[in-house]
Amino acid sequence: MISLVENEGHYSEVVENIIKKARYRLDIATATLKALTIIGKGRGEPIVKYLARKADDGLQIRILHASVPSEWFLKLARKEKLKHEGNFILRRCPRVHQKSVLGDGRLLYIGSANLTGAGLGAKSPRNRNFELGIVTDELKLIDRTDSLFEMIWCGDMCSNCGRKKICPVPLEEFRL
Repeated sequence: MISLVENEGHYSEVVENIIKKARYRLDIATATLKALTIIGKGRGEPIVKYLARKADDGLQIRILHASVPSEWFLKLARKEKLKHEGNFILRRCPRVHQKSVLGDGRLLYIGSANLTGAGLGAKSPRNRNFELGIVTDELKLIDRTDSLFEMIWCGDMCSNCGRKKICPVPLEEFRL
């Protein structure tokens, strides 16, 4: 199955069907980490609080990102006492620009949306980005995307990187 995802469809397809349904492992690659609200009962829950709760429940969460997370994200991460170890790990590589979300190694999103409210969030069509992507359970796409994620995550790409001058700490892990 390969399904096209457009604009506001990102929330239901990526957040509801991949992020919220992941039970064992959630791997996210994004250029930017910013505010995103997970809609649930009541007013909703910030993504940081949601991920902290899921990590406490045993979900392994790994996020590759390129830039320093937003002040909002970092403030909430510190408040939730997210650690750089255990079930929630953030690693920063300035070359990461791909956007992918892989839930339990079985359902994959590849597209243009960052882990932000304007990209994946439930914002109104007037306030969100124009985004396009696919959701798939095709093993060839999952395996290749997972392989690239692992190669970056483990530092296999660092030895031949031409951007070492701007990356003094390869695969920097945020200490919250």
